[in-house]
Amino acid sequence: MIERSLIAWFALTAVSVLYVAWDTYRNNPEMVVMKYGFILVTLFMGPVGACVYVLSCKPPVPRDHAAFVNPLWKQAVGSTVHCLAGDATGIIVAAAITMAMGLVMWHDLLAEYALGFGFGLFVFQALFTRQMLGGSYFKALRKSLYPEWVSMNAVMAGMIPTMVVIMSRDMTSMHPASLRFWGVMSIASTVGFFVAYPVNLWLAGVGLKHGMGTVLALGEGGHSPEMEGAPAMAMAHDSMPAGATRQQRWAMAVLSLVALWAGVLLAAWGGDLTMSPSSGMAGMPSAIHPMPPPNSQP
Repeated sequence: MIERSLIAWFALTAVSVLYVAWDTYRNNPEMVVMKYGFILVTLFMGPVGACVYVLSCKPPVPRDHAAFVNPLWKQAVGSTVHCLAGDATGIIVAAAITMAMGLVMWHDLLAEYALGFGFGLFVFQALFTRQMLGGSYFKALRKSLYPEWVSMNAVMAGMIPTMVVIMSRDMTSMHPASLRFWGVMSIASTVGFFVAYPVNLWLAGVGLKHGMGTVLALGEGGHSPEMEGAPAMAMAHDSMPAGATRQQRWAMAVLSLVALWAGVLLAAWGGDLTMSPSSGMAGMPSAIHPMPPPNSQP
């Protein structure tokens, strides 16, 4: 039953990814980095990701894209998509590698955090947004460090307990060759997205992170930014006013760490941080049943 449900889910995911990829490149004037972001997020979240794309980034008329993505809640969706696309890619790759190696869960979580944060910061944030900051990779890296870190903490606060609790109850889902593993990753990514959204709402609202951009407002076709009426938030990262005080940044950093620690505690309470794929295999019945010994003859 579970396998059939997963097959149906991944079939819907494939259709969703194809739709988002086709529509975002054919009909949507959003920035290229957001095209990558929505495709990856839909790959991770399935039809849920496609719904997020349609509701937040697909205007009825492409030329109205800048005005359509203007509301803060949509800017926050774009910020969260950008975060999850990078972080979840690193997290899932790390999980597949460490679980294939048979490492225990808490080792896996450390690797997931490191690779997820590294890929999100060095690739999806700094590399893909450097053009907004005059082409300087190191300037983009410096400006992306804080928002990426607090957002990553929130993503992991949602993903850690989801993965650990489910896998503790079904250790076959710890094996990358199993459909259940990818099902758990999909559920965990979806939970991580919604847990990270409030943090990204704050980051986008105070100008510490870009939201949803449009190439029309960036001068790559269409009308000028003034004619588009696009907010500064939708045009360039470094043009956004940093509206957060140092105390507010510290407060959000503390809250993100509290959320991360709460996620770890929830995982430890509802699951087993010392389990490993090998322990799961030990508890599985053998697929080959030995022949019973022949009856002894008198």
